Amino acid sequence: FVKDGGGERSGGEEARGAELPGARGAENPVLQQARRALLPVPQKDDDELEAAKVADVKAKVVLPDGAVKEVVKGVTTPLDIAKGISKKLAQNAIVAKVDGEVWDMFRPIEGDCSLAICDFNTEEGKETYWHSSAHVLGQALELEYGVDLTIGPAIEEGFYYDCYMGDKTLADSDKDKIKKRMELAVKEKQTFERVVVSRDEALSMFLENKFKVELISNLPDDVVISLYRNGPMVDLCHGPHVPNTGYLKAVAVNQSSRAYWRADVKKDHLMRVYGITFPEPKLMKEYQHRIEEAKKRDHRTVGLNQELFFFHHLSPGSAFFLPHGARVYNTLTEYIREKYWEFEYDEVISPNIYNFDLWKTSGHADHYKDNMFSFDIDNAEFGLKPMNCPGHCVMFNMRKRSFRELPLRLADFGVLHRNEASGALHGLTRVRRFQQDDAHIFCREDQIEAEVGKFLGMMNEIYGVLGLEYEMALSTRPEGYLGELELWNKAEAALENTLNKTGREWKLNPADGAFYGPKIDITVFDALRRRFQCATVQLDFQLPIRFNLSYATEEGSAKPVIIHRAIMGSMERMIAILTEHFAGKWPFWLSPRQIMIVPISDHSAEYALSVKSMCRKAGFHVDCDLTDKKMQKKVRESQLAQYNYILVVGEEEAKQGTVNVRTRDNHVHGQHPITHVLAKLAEEKATRSNDTCFKAPEAPAKEVEAMSI
Repeated sequence: FVKDGGGERSGGEEARGAELPGARGAENPVLQQARRALLPVPQKDDDELEAAKVADVKAKVVLPDGAVKEVVKGVTTPLDIAKGISKKLAQNAIVAKVDGEVWDMFRPIEGDCSLAICDFNTEEGKETYWHSSAHVLGQALELEYGVDLTIGPAIEEGFYYDCYMGDKTLADSDKDKIKKRMELAVKEKQTFERVVVSRDEALSMFLENKFKVELISNLPDDVVISLYRNGPMVDLCHGPHVPNTGYLKAVAVNQSSRAYWRADVKKDHLMRVYGITFPEPKLMKEYQHRIEEAKKRDHRTVGLNQELFFFHHLSPGSAFFLPHGARVYNTLTEYIREKYWEFEYDEVISPNIYNFDLWKTSGHADHYKDNMFSFDIDNAEFGLKPMNCPGHCVMFNMRKRSFRELPLRLADFGVLHRNEASGALHGLTRVRRFQQDDAHIFCREDQIEAEVGKFLGMMNEIYGVLGLEYEMALSTRPEGYLGELELWNKAEAALENTLNKTGREWKLNPADGAFYGPKIDITVFDALRRRFQCATVQLDFQLPIRFNLSYATEEGSAKPVIIHRAIMGSMERMIAILTEHFAGKWPFWLSPRQIMIVPISDHSAEYALSVKSMCRKAGFHVDCDLTDKKMQKKVRESQLAQYNYILVVGEEEAKQGTVNVRTRDNHVHGQHPITHVLAKLAEEKATRSNDTCFKAPEAPAKEVEAMSI
């Protein structure tokens, strides 16, 4: 178990590893980690390998192209097979898939199977690569600071490791120390070794780490417990991993932040350290460029610079939307209202505060209370609503319903509150007070497919207007599902048929649905190809039972199915996404600053104000710069403030009833009658175009500007 790619290490060599800077005494977790790495582990893996070689039992491996390779069971590894196909395939291989299960490249094949080799460009490859990187990060944290490690998963882009440091914390200056530790491990090309152990063996190795002991103790009785070792690092892990740490060609430590064990604010404080690695330095440079671009687009910075919104300690997690921010908010809301009218939704207004009896009926009192704001009124417990669905069930139940009324589509922009942990709050993307484009469709079983299809069509139109690409995944019945199997099968078939009819590719997430119904998860991508979860469509068979909902049929009565659905998700989160997606350069229809009127001199001020009045009457957000600055400076400042159009006016324009049109991209479009300009802008706004209605001129802006003056 203490072997690695460089041969066996002596106990003295391991002990010297524990004496690196950061070790602080004989009972330091770093020393305990070194001792744990030296604990004797049965060498059954080596014995089994030798026995398999002697037995020489053949197995057939089917490759993706249908080719069949004959291998030795218990001896041949996926890496061996990759090397036999091509040197490049073996070099790029990160992880294998054996009969659909992710598998170490260095783990022997156990019998007849199908085999696929995954490189870094695959989802499985990235997850394995970054999971292995998390182990290297964990090793660095243990050796440098003597921390107690907790969990270290791969995430969407990169990885993190949570560690316990007592009262100590990490500063920004620590990032370079951690990076150097990681690079030392990479340089050593430490092999990843997998060992299966008993529960008692695992507990004995992690006695000093209460977090690992808790994880081990909570594992099911029949689970296979595996450990992975790389260098002095030993960790609980199901794997798989890259063959050795030398695969990590570029390393960066991004940041550290506070976290909580089990995400529970009542439990131990942890430090969370984020990192990123790549198999090529070029990919790291591209990533860092995207990160720098993302910082420029950060909605919190743009929001302050454009005076859209801000946060204040007097109401943490609740945004103050300023007039220009409210314009964006209201424009998005009105757009959704238009689509609701088109797709025949009925908007409702429901209470913000409910007696907790409602949440007991819905089940939220038992499973969601810690995330709710609750208080006593007249000796009874009340709570601010964190979601609309229970209130909509009360609305459905206010009188008897007929099958002829269904589907009943109830939309609600009501204010919601969720008691998010203070450390989890993040700009507009994680708040305590928010609104959703929330709606619930009460329908019959035979209406599910049609209703979900209409929703997906509506969503496609809205995301198209916003310029957001997206992908969909069907999440099916989990193990602990509630309800009748036949109903689940019908519902899943309806969702699958609906997805197929969209003509778009979609993924299957087996057993990832909620216990109360299957769902379609929708992920959107912004201009930087970052992923966000916004829209959702979720079937619910249980809430109608909990609230005893029913409708009259020709034969008697039946229970409706509830479809929970949203497109924007929370309006706050969508505004954050769009702010960064457009980099603050809002399309005209959504822009809080649409037009700036710039008079050339004081002599044109009266005409400028009359043009402003005409623009405002036409329904545009318009301002007029009457300062004594030079015209060129006014134009430049308007462009930087992201006004879509700058209308320059002088004595000549006043005589002819025209304006000189400029755009924020520094193009001058010349003189046009004001009535013509307003008509074109009205069309651009009505069509919700993301492009200007004026074609770019052939002449550069400076030349046209000179001619105009």
